[in-house]
Amino acid sequence: MERGIETKCLHFEGNEGSTGNFGAVSFPIYQTATYAHPGVGQSTGYDYSRLQNPTKEHLEKVVASIENGTHAFTLSSGMAAISLLMELFHPGNHLITEADLYGGSIRLFRNVSEKNGISFSSIDCSQEDPEKYIRENTKAIFIEMPTNPMMRVTDIAHLADIARKHHLLLIVDNTFLSPYFQNPLDLGADVVVHSGTKYLGGHNDTLAGFLITNRSDVGEQLEFIIKTTDAGLAPFDSWLILHGIKTLGIRMEKAQENALQIAHWLQEQKHVMNVIYPGLSTHAGHEIMKKQARGFGAMLTFQLESKAFAVSILEKVRMIQFAESLGGVETLITYPIMQTHADVPLEIWEKNGITDSTLRLSVGIERVEDLLGELKAVFQETERELYGRA
Repeated sequence: MERGIETKCLHFEGNEGSTGNFGAVSFPIYQTATYAHPGVGQSTGYDYSRLQNPTKEHLEKVVASIENGTHAFTLSSGMAAISLLMELFHPGNHLITEADLYGGSIRLFRNVSEKNGISFSSIDCSQEDPEKYIRENTKAIFIEMPTNPMMRVTDIAHLADIARKHHLLLIVDNTFLSPYFQNPLDLGADVVVHSGTKYLGGHNDTLAGFLITNRSDVGEQLEFIIKTTDAGLAPFDSWLILHGIKTLGIRMEKAQENALQIAHWLQEQKHVMNVIYPGLSTHAGHEIMKKQARGFGAMLTFQLESKAFAVSILEKVRMIQFAESLGGVETLITYPIMQTHADVPLEIWEKNGITDSTLRLSVGIERVEDLLGELKAVFQETERELYGRA
């Protein structure tokens, strides 16, 4: 019987029944750079930690298991993972990408990948037909699901059919939902990307990135590239991510529960112009999310009536922390135009609907009444400050 993801986050079947590692329940940290050989032409299976390390290898097996993949590769950050992924492509290749991406991905594509001879068509994959942008040299489609920060939702299975028809790779950044809520490989994607810094780690204490595939040809190419260029995760950081994955399920459930309540509260506020959360029935992608995911996640974006109102909220929050990043146990609020998307050109902000009054909220696992209490107090204080009334 197929095990539930809650169990897979805690138990790796390949290790069950074993008392290796002296029976350690928590997988050990193999903090070593190199390994001794039993003899000439003999190996323990490990030669040098740049190539592989037992702690890192165990993490890769766990992540492959929870994403239903066959190959997983652990990198030093999410951007290191995407940078390595781009080494699959060559000068003259063309990619179709979602327009509303994390600013670091846009920066990489525009300033590094284009310099290396790769071209891009940036489109709204939730609304536009990708087939209209396919060229003879198109090699892949790259999306986030949902997108950062405008929470667009694309039908992954439909996109996979298009990619398969034209012999393209479909790459899905699954960071916002995590493997707990969504498994893009099951929907036809070829490669899944994660910033493991976010929900997989879950505690805002380390950086990590992942590439997962169920295609042996892609896996072999990625394995050779990482062996050659290397940006692998260190043993201690690998252990921290393993530690975080054990509580992935309960964290995601609680954070999602909080996010839905906060989204409903924000909808009732007169100074909030728009609340963008796929868990709301008013979201354009709500039904698609219900079809392809097991939940809606804990990321939401909201737009206020003015820049002054947005800035005032950022300056007044205390328990909710004004910080970049997402996916940890603590609730964080982010100002995209000055943080995650600061290097993104104005025309892309405008195209995607990002304004100087747009805020992104990564909802954590605090008591929701405490989160709502702070938001109410901050909104009231801001209203008094700006309009002289409560």
